[in-house]
Amino acid sequence: MKTNPSKKQKIFIIAIIAIGILLAGLILGMDEAQPSGAEQGHGHAEAKGHADDEHHGEKGDAKHADAKEHADEEHHDEAEPQKGPHGGKLFTENGYGVEVTIFEQDVPPEFRLYTYLNGKPLDPSQSQISLTLERLGRKPQEFTFTKEKDYFKSDVVVEEPHSFTVTVSALHNKQPYLFAYTQEEARVTMTPQQLQQSGVEILTAGPARIQTALQLIGEVRLNEDRTVHIIPRLAGIVESVKASAGDRVRKGQVLAVISSQSLAEQRSELITAQKRLSLARTTYEREKKLWEEKISAEQDYLQARTAMEEAQIAVQSAQQKLASLGSKAGSGNLTTYEIRSPIDGIVTDKRISVGTAMKEDADIFTVSDLSTVWVDLTVRAQDLNVVKAGQSATVKATAFNAQETGKVSYIGSVVGEQNRTATARVVLPNPKGIWRPGLPVNVAVVAEEIEVPVAVAMEGVQTVRDWQVVFGRYGNYLEARPLELGQSDGKYVQVIKGLNAGEQYAAKNSFLIKAELGKASASHDH
Repeated sequence: MKTNPSKKQKIFIIAIIAIGILLAGLILGMDEAQPSGAEQGHGHAEAKGHADDEHHGEKGDAKHADAKEHADEEHHDEAEPQKGPHGGKLFTENGYGVEVTIFEQDVPPEFRLYTYLNGKPLDPSQSQISLTLERLGRKPQEFTFTKEKDYFKSDVVVEEPHSFTVTVSALHNKQPYLFAYTQEEARVTMTPQQLQQSGVEILTAGPARIQTALQLIGEVRLNEDRTVHIIPRLAGIVESVKASAGDRVRKGQVLAVISSQSLAEQRSELITAQKRLSLARTTYEREKKLWEEKISAEQDYLQARTAMEEAQIAVQSAQQKLASLGSKAGSGNLTTYEIRSPIDGIVTDKRISVGTAMKEDADIFTVSDLSTVWVDLTVRAQDLNVVKAGQSATVKATAFNAQETGKVSYIGSVVGEQNRTATARVVLPNPKGIWRPGLPVNVAVVAEEIEVPVAVAMEGVQTVRDWQVVFGRYGNYLEARPLELGQSDGKYVQVIKGLNAGEQYAAKNSFLIKAELGKASASHDH
C-alpha cells in the first residue's frame, strides 16, 4: 500500500517537471526569436528609406514613419547651410559641395566660390558655375566667374547692403546642381499703418531742378536809396519835437518846430516885396490909363511898367528863398519853422531835443522806408566770377528762424587791399519789418541751376555705418540704400548712384526707421 502511492507520486512529479522544462524552453525560444526578427525588420526599412532618399531622390514607403522623418530632417539641414572652411555658406549634394563667400579685405566686396568633392577641395577648373543675385526692387543680377588659384572670383563688385537672395548654378561631371539662400541686412518691416502713426512720409525719387549755391556772410543795412537825413537848413531854437526814434511817419508830417530869426528875416523880405509889387502894379495901371488917354507921356508909362516888373522879380526871389528852406510866408509868428518828413517811413535816428540851439547843417532826424533793405555781402576774390548781378539769393537770419529771397543788385568793382574781398549787395523785401539794419545774416547765392534725373529730399538722407542712405520702401520692407550723392540746394540732393527714378523712399521722420534698425541690430552677414 505504501509502495504504489510513492511510485505514482514520483511519476507525477517527473511529469510535472518535464512539462515545466518544456514550457520554459518554449517561452525562452519565443522571447529570443521575437527581438531578433524586429531588429532585422527595422534595420532593413531604415536602410531602404535612406537609400531611396539619398541615392534616388525619392522618399521611402509612406507607411514608414522613420524614413519620412529622416528625409524631413535632411531637407531642414539644406535650408540652413553649414559654415565652410573659408567662413562662407557651404552647400552639398551627392558629395559635391560649393562654399559661397563674400571677400572684402583690402578689395571691394566680391564673391569667392570654393568647390569640394566628398569633403575635399576640388579644382575649380572641373566645374562650371554661375550666380544670380536678387534684391528688393531690382532686376536679377547675373555674376560670372573666373578661376583664381583654388577658387572662383566674381567679375563685378557685390554692392552694399548685402541683403539679397542668391541662387548658385553649378555643373560638375555633366551633373547639374542648384543651391540657394537668402540673407537680410539693414532692413526693417513697417506696415502702412505703422508708417502713418510714426509720421513717416513716403516720397518717390525722380527728376528735380537743383540750384547750386555759394555760401556768403552779410549784414542788413538801410536802403540808402529810400533813406533821408533831415537837416533844418536854418539855425534856431527847438520849440517842440513831435516824433521819436521808431515812430512811423507820413510824408509831410511835422517832426519838430523851431524858432529862427533868419526865417523871420526871409519872410519879412517876402512881405515887403509883395507890398512893393502891389504898389508898383497900381502905379503901372494908372500910368497906362493916362498914357492911353494921351494925358501923360509914354516915358512915364514905361517907367511904371519897369518898376512893376522889378517888384515881381523881388517877390519871386523871396518866395524861392523860402521854398528852398521848406517854408511858406506864414500868417502868424514869422520865426516859427516846421520841420516835416519828406517821405513815408520810420524814424531810425533822432538827435534833437526841446530848447537846444541848432545849426543850419545839423543832422537832426533820419527817416527810412524799411519796406526794402540792403544786405551787403563779403565776396572773396576767387568767387567774384561766380557772383553776378541779377542772381537770386536766399538770406537767412543767424539770430532767429527767418529767410527771404532777393536779387543781387550790385557788385563792387574794387577789392580791398587788406582782406582781398569785394562787396556785393542784395535788395531784400521787408514787408513785415523783421530784417533790421545791423542784423548778421547768411546768404546763399544761386550760382547755377541744373536738371538732374534722380534726386531725393535732404531730410530723407541718413547715415548708417559709413554710408549715406535713404530707406527704400518695398511693400512692408524698408531697406537702406547706400547712395552716391551729387549737388544739393539744401532741399534736394542729386543721386548719382544707388536709387532709381520711380523708387519710393522714406523722407520726413526717416530717422525713426534708423532708430528701428538700431533696435533690430541688423548684422553684416556674409
